[in-house]
Amino acid sequence: MTAADWGWDSAYPAPAKLNLFLHVVGRRPDGYHLLQTVFRFIDRADTLRFSPRDDGKVVLATPIPGVPPESDLTVRAARLLLAETGARHGATIHLDKRLPMGGGIGGGSSDAATVLLALNHLWGLGLPRSRLQALGLALGADVPVFVYGRAAFAGGIGEELSPVAVSAETYLVVESPVAVPTPAIFGAPELVRDTPAIDPAAWRPGMGRNDLEPVACARFPAVAERLAWLKAAAAAAGGGPARMTGSGACVFAPFAGRQAAEQALARLPEGWVAWLAAGLEDHPLRGLLAD
Repeated sequence: MTAADWGWDSAYPAPAKLNLFLHVVGRRPDGYHLLQTVFRFIDRADTLRFSPRDDGKVVLATPIPGVPPESDLTVRAARLLLAETGARHGATIHLDKRLPMGGGIGGGSSDAATVLLALNHLWGLGLPRSRLQALGLALGADVPVFVYGRAAFAGGIGEELSPVAVSAETYLVVESPVAVPTPAIFGAPELVRDTPAIDPAAWRPGMGRNDLEPVACARFPAVAERLAWLKAAAAAAGGGPARMTGSGACVFAPFAGRQAAEQALARLPEGWVAWLAAGLEDHPLRGLLAD
């Protein structure tokens, strides 16, 4: 879809991401961890709608329980746009939350990126992709890749992005009944922080691991339980290696075809939550900005 296809009446998707691998390769003097990862979007998403306001206010009509609207990433993203441009626009934001919080699939970051992309377009601000990526980094390390808008090999703290080829796959994603706090995982003394860096050009699907996975599994048994089940289920159905995404709590496995993924999903233990998603090459809103 092109920019002309999107308007105030549109529903704007905020897709989830998977980290196909995630290595911690060092640490900056300011404490931020240096990472290497591949981000891949999938077609499971939150949805945002926007209504114009003439009072210059940004209002979240659907606040998330336990999250003050003033600190919600969607509100912060909209206000950051206004502060950057000096514009006096307003909007009411309606968020249909489908992605689990604390799941490692980028729900909050994706919501923020969709606000940046959508309101930059709807308000006619004209900021280029590079500037929106920089604004996104002020909101969180995962926000820039959603603005970047395509599968990417990432370095730095996640903001150094380059395009990467990914295969067409279906993913079985299993949620865990816990919200894993990212700072607790990165702050763990046992976290491996010196994995050797790899050449981005040498990466291929299936390579690497998630350095955060052992820490999350040790501290959250529910994550370890679901990962162990998924490894066995994926192997039995002909899927690829199961991994945790981000800092948890979701785990996933790739399948070359949807039928095999459905076979694995059919074995899901009672009471667990899981779903299938197709991998995407590009973000659904990539066409809002010219390259």
